[in-house]
Amino acid sequence: MAVKLRLTRMGRKKRPFYRIVAVDSRARRDGAYLENLGYYDPLQEPAEVKINEERILYWLSVGAIPTDTVRSLLRREGVLFKWDLIRRGLSEEEMAEKMKMWEVIQLERRRKLEKKLAEKKAAEAPAPEEAPAEEAAEEAAPAAEEEQQEAAEAAGVEAAGAEKQEAAAQAPEEAAAEEQEASEEKKKEE
Repeated sequence: MAVKLRLTRMGRKKRPFYRIVAVDSRARRDGAYLENLGYYDPLQEPAEVKINEERILYWLSVGAIPTDTVRSLLRREGVLFKWDLIRRGLSEEEMAEKMKMWEVIQLERRRKLEKKLAEKKAAEAPAPEEAPAEEAAEEAAPAAEEEQQEAAEAAGVEAAGAEKQEAAAQAPEEAAAEEQEASEEKKKEE
């Protein structure tokens, strides 16, 4: 029997929550599993991952193969690095030293990423010196919005609903831009 480490979907509609499980590769996605090894909640910010490291290392030692998504989660948590050190036959002291070095490197990467994000946000913020025409347009925009709100209230439509619709229309464009930036950063790191 080929064993895989993969995700099984839980949660309700549009609110996914995944369990990391050891399962027979022939079983269906949400079918019976051999052992529950942790969970992954992608809706949390940042995504929450809890892993039973000892049991995952056991399943890896007996030949279980992680799926691509589970592999990326294990890599992010350092379990695959530890598995590699075990396979190399390093002593406990050497493994502990290497794991500390790995943790330091991960902290440095997170700090660099946070710094880049802060710089991007600062660059995207409007400059304090803007052209007078832009200032006039910005002053006219709130007046136009107030007129629209009054018209909407007169028609019996909530102004908040219109704002939500505008925000919803802008959200996909912003999400697509963020995904593109993330993929570009991954390519640069490789």
